[in-house]
Amino acid sequence: MIESERHRVILSAVQARPVVTVSEICELTDASEATVRRDIATLHMQKKVRRVRGGVESLAPPQFVGLSGRPFEMNATRRVAEKRAIAQAAVEMCDDGDAIIINGGTTTFQMVHPLANRRCLVFTNSFPIAEHLLKQSKNTVMLAGGTIYREQNIVLSPFENDVTRNFAAKRMFFGAQGLSKLGVMEQDPLIIQAETKLIGQADEIVLMVDSSKFRNRSALVLCPLSRIDTVITDDGIADAEAAMIEAEGITLTVTTPNRAQEARSAG
Repeated sequence: MIESERHRVILSAVQARPVVTVSEICELTDASEATVRRDIATLHMQKKVRRVRGGVESLAPPQFVGLSGRPFEMNATRRVAEKRAIAQAAVEMCDDGDAIIINGGTTTFQMVHPLANRRCLVFTNSFPIAEHLLKQSKNTVMLAGGTIYREQNIVLSPFENDVTRNFAAKRMFFGAQGLSKLGVMEQDPLIIQAETKLIGQADEIVLMVDSSKFRNRSALVLCPLSRIDTVITDDGIADAEAAMIEAEGITLTVTTPNRAQEARSAG
């Protein structure tokens, strides 16, 4: 990521949250700590942000606090071949007439293309997923209610009495920030609150994560591995990681991405 792009990410992050740490910016930009600290110093000198111990803050603190994590548009360009293969395997689990939940995310978003030929009842909290299915498929779509989070393109509600409780799904498909023996990990408490409600509305829980997520960690655990029925990932998964999943009695589906095709498309 070039300097101007990193600066844009930093400025966007401080508009969403009162204070953003150096480690969070490193995660958002894939840059080193030294590079991030130089970027913060530059923006501080330009009087665009205020440098604080361990991070940076906005000169005008936001009135509306956003979610932790990398924006949807940035995640959408990462490991696309892996996400497409995972999504294809997920859709192969669906039959016409199924009621399914698709949680917002860039891996789950890739389900919209193979779902175009299906007729499912889809409940989602993702604007991009809902919009694409409405325009490009004959699936019936229900959209969650709540607050719109622009950076992640999702709708979340902190209230118990939202429409989520009125939907019963055969399967829920969702991604995650990370995965370990402790369970499925996410970065933001509000995401965990919303996903916990969704998990409770489905008979079967399907986790869609590319193999890099087995190396990611977060301070927040969404649910234990025992709550997951199926994990779909790509062939970059290590033997020890696969053994961890299978030891929990979870069905593991390993896909083979078409990376050559993705490279040609990028070129």
